[in-house]
Amino acid sequence: MIGRIWHGTTNIEQPDRYLDYLNKKGIADYRRTEGNLEAHVLNRIEDGVAHFFTVTFWDSFDAIKRFAGCDYERAKYYPEDETFLLKMEAHVEHFELPETAPAYAKNM
Repeated sequence: MIGRIWHGTTNIEQPDRYLDYLNKKGIADYRRTEGNLEAHVLNRIEDGVAHFFTVTFWDSFDAIKRFAGCDYERAKYYPEDETFLLKMEAHVEHFELPETAPAYAKNM
């Protein structure tokens, strides 16, 4: 399983509007893509800026490419994003999720 994390920021006046838009457009698009296993939004307000993270889980890099295109490490944006986001970050991060918990977690 592969985790994909995107980060974006809005000004402090727009977090509710952007969250609604993000759920209707981005999260819906993730979930429609074959191979997407989960899609979530995390957010927080810090230093007068609203931060949003999409955390998605995929069954393969091919599935991510179906969503994001061949250059799957680049962030995917929609035309309306420009009206909300303070910066259009170029890249996302990918992480592989091991099938079992790491040894250190078993001792917790």
